[in-house]
Amino acid sequence: VEKVEEFRYLVSSNGECVREVKKIMQAGWSGWRRVTAGVICDRRVSARVKGKVYRTVVRPAMLYGLETVALSKRQEVELEVAELKMLRFSLGVTRMDRIRNEFIKGTVHVGRFGFKMREARLRWFGYVQRRDMSYIGRRMLRMKPPGRSKRERPRRRFMDVVREDMQVVGLKEEDVEDRVVWRRMIHSGDP
Repeated sequence: VEKVEEFRYLVSSNGECVREVKKIMQAGWSGWRRVTAGVICDRRVSARVKGKVYRTVVRPAMLYGLETVALSKRQEVELEVAELKMLRFSLGVTRMDRIRNEFIKGTVHVGRFGFKMREARLRWFGYVQRRDMSYIGRRMLRMKPPGRSKRERPRRRFMDVVREDMQVVGLKEEDVEDRVVWRRMIHSGDP
């Protein structure tokens, strides 16, 4: 088996996912550029239609693979900033216009990117938890890394992020067995 420094959609050998976040942002921008000329930047197209196009083309490109990554708060903010840059540009608004982010997101009917990331993470976690114990993905969630840990502050692990998400939503790990309740509780729809 070949040893590599980083693995796509997972992490690098040092346990970080900085490059993966950059690639995700690039995928979002490339999806955005594909529809920029025709729909997104056309002044005759309504803001609601621009929001629908954004939600169906750009956001899935940015969310792809994020359900398995334990992002830091800073990386989540970077992704939200990239999203807002795209939305501002599509509406023809600059930062100099001093229009609040909530107003921009309300105009195009787009919810917060962090909420959609949380929904994707919890959806994937529920899927893995409902599988039988022999499934490797389920065993990997509980695995502890071999060897001693460093003296510094421990990195954010995927299960730490999922526990925070479940606490915010008000779920417990036992709730995962009831698929209907789980899906209803994790859903964070766009306005």
